[in-house]
Amino acid sequence: MTSDINRNKPTLSIITATYNAASVLPRLIESLRLQTDQDFEWVVADGASSDNTLELLAQVKDLNLAVDSRPDFGIYDALNRAVTMASGKYYLVLGADDRLFPEAVAAFRSAVDDSDVDIITAKVFADGIVHSVRRPWPWLYGQFAYVSSHAVGTAIRKGLHEKFGLYSHRFPMAADQFFLKKVGDSGANIVKADFVAGEFSTEGTSGNDILGALTECFRVQLATGEYRFFQLVIFLARLFKNYRRL
Repeated sequence: MTSDINRNKPTLSIITATYNAASVLPRLIESLRLQTDQDFEWVVADGASSDNTLELLAQVKDLNLAVDSRPDFGIYDALNRAVTMASGKYYLVLGADDRLFPEAVAAFRSAVDDSDVDIITAKVFADGIVHSVRRPWPWLYGQFAYVSSHAVGTAIRKGLHEKFGLYSHRFPMAADQFFLKKVGDSGANIVKADFVAGEFSTEGTSGNDILGALTECFRVQLATGEYRFFQLVIFLARLFKNYRRL
């Protein structure tokens, strides 16, 4: 099923992958309605939800919303579909359980207007802490040496996918890390913006499957050319640090 409501070509597209997300979606919808700058589109790629996710979305008449619902192969398959549908020059990923703060769209659009960049990364709020870009050590922090967070905090130039490809199916939990690590390692023009964009939920798969997340992070580091032995040492150290949560 595909619906298309009042589409235009804004600077920023917000993209969301959903599957049976009716219990958390209202908070995201409300945060989009509260944006002080409404010059954005919202593209939802749904995985053929069987709850009332689609009914909730059908009730949204006041946002520039496009919905595509069909069976898919997980979150990155859905995000790839949403990226393809998006008409904005930049896109921002929001999970169904995330939310934007009211000035976020305005702040991202202002940053885009001020500089023609590849990526704009803002701060994000998660688990009671404001997170920003870490030290510029991609060998240790991977994508977080370049961005604060893939979802909520980072506006990505859509055209980057023409050079670096869409989100890879090789990494079911960390395709975003692989993509952003490749982009960052290439010397992309990344602007670090000094505002908090919104709240990132840590209740997703990567937050609950610590072992899977650490393993995929290790694989991404190897796939992007980091020194194998050193990455193995870092991986083992992270396993030890998190062993109570595994």
